Amino acid sequence: MASSCTQLCLQCRRFLCSKTVASTWQYCTQVRHCIAVTRVPTKILNGSFIINGNPITTQAKQRWKQQMFCYSDLAANHLATQVKEDKGVEEMSTAEVVPYKSPLLPIRDVLLATESQMSLDLDAAAEFSALEVISDEEAVSISVPSAIPPASTSLRDYVDQSETLSKLVQLGVNLWKLEQRPNVGSMLLRLNFNTDVAPRLLFLKEIGVEDSRFGYIITHNPFILTESLEHLQSRVNYLKSKKFSSETVASMVSRAPYLLNFSVKRLDNRLGFYQQQLNLSASSTRNIVARLPRLLCGSLEPVKENLKVCEIELGFKENEIQHIVIAVPKVLTANKRKLTQIFDFLHNIMKVPHNLIAKFPQVLNSKYLRLRERHLFLEYLGKAQYDPTLPNYISLDRLVSLPDETFCTELALATLEDFCLFQKTL
Repeated sequence: MASSCTQLCLQCRRFLCSKTVASTWQYCTQVRHCIAVTRVPTKILNGSFIINGNPITTQAKQRWKQQMFCYSDLAANHLATQVKEDKGVEEMSTAEVVPYKSPLLPIRDVLLATESQMSLDLDAAAEFSALEVISDEEAVSISVPSAIPPASTSLRDYVDQSETLSKLVQLGVNLWKLEQRPNVGSMLLRLNFNTDVAPRLLFLKEIGVEDSRFGYIITHNPFILTESLEHLQSRVNYLKSKKFSSETVASMVSRAPYLLNFSVKRLDNRLGFYQQQLNLSASSTRNIVARLPRLLCGSLEPVKENLKVCEIELGFKENEIQHIVIAVPKVLTANKRKLTQIFDFLHNIMKVPHNLIAKFPQVLNSKYLRLRERHLFLEYLGKAQYDPTLPNYISLDRLVSLPDETFCTELALATLEDFCLFQKTL
C-alpha cells in the first residue's frame, strides 16, 4: 500500500512539473513573439518606462503600447495557470476557482493613467526626429548655436559669439595686440557693447575725436572702456580750463590714448612740472604738451634724465635747453644713447658749436646714419661748410631734412648716382 502511494505521488509530481515547464516555455515563446513583432526596445526601472532612442513616431508609440499590453496579459495568464495547477487537478472545479490578481496587472492602469503625460514627451521628441522629412524652409530656419570655447589663447575664437568683439573688429581694433596683454581679453569678453562700449565711443565723438581714430585709441588703451563717463568728462573740462581748445583736446586724445585715464590731480602736476622745470610760460607749456601729449602720460624719469644729459654731458646752457625743447619736444623723451651719439658727431666730427646746434635743434631728432653719410659725402666733395659767417654755408636744417635727390642737386651739386656710389664705399 505504501509503495503504491509513493508511485502515485511521483507520477503526480512528474505530471505537474511537466505541465509547469510546458506552460513556462509557451509563455516565454509568446513574449518573444510579442517583442519581435513590435520591435521597440524598452526598459522598466522602478515602475517608469524608458524608450531607448530619441526619434519616436506615432506608429512607434502604438507598437510600444501594444507590446506592454501583450506582456501584461501573458504574464497574468501564466501566473493564473500556475496557481490552478498548484491547487491540484482534483480541486480544479469551475465553482472553486477564484480569479487571480496578478501584481503585473497595474501596468495596464499605469499606461492608461500616464498616457496623456507621456504623449506630450513623445510628441516633443517626434518633432525633432532625425528621420522625419522636413521642408526646405524649415531646414533653413533651423539654427544651431556654435559652442563657445571655455578657454582659448586667442580672441578670434570668440569673435563670432561676442557682439562686443565683432563690433570692435569693425572699428579697426587689433585684437591680436590686446590678447598679448594680461587680463585684457577676459575684460573685453565681459563688456556689453550697448551699455559699456557705445557710451564711451559717443563721448569721444562728442569731444571731437574722429571715427577713424577709435580703433587706434582702443587698441592702445582698452581700459578707457571701463572708465567712468563722469571722470572722463571732468578731465576734458580740466584741460579746457587750462585754455586748451576743443580741437587741441581732441587731437591730444587721438594721439595719446591714455591721456583721459589719468586723474585731474596728476594732469595738473605734470603741467606744473614742465612749466617749473623748464622755466616756461603757460602758453609755451601748452604748446609743448599739445604737440607731444604723451608727456602727460609717460614717466617723468626719462625726461629728468635727458634734461641732465643736455645740461651736464652735452654742455648746453639753460636758455639753450629751453629753446631746444620748445622747438623739438621729442628731445625730452628721446633715447639717451641716440641723443649723445648725434651730438658727439655734430660737435666733435663736424665741429658745429653749441649755439648753432641750439639754433637748429631739429638735427638732434634726425637719423644718425643719414647725417653721417651726407656729411662724409660733402666732405669728400670739399663742401662741408656749416659756419653761417663763411661762404658756401650749408644749413644743418636742410642737411638732414631734404630728400636725397634735392640734397644732391642743391647742396652737393652732384648727381644721385654719384651719391649712391659713394654710399657703397662706406
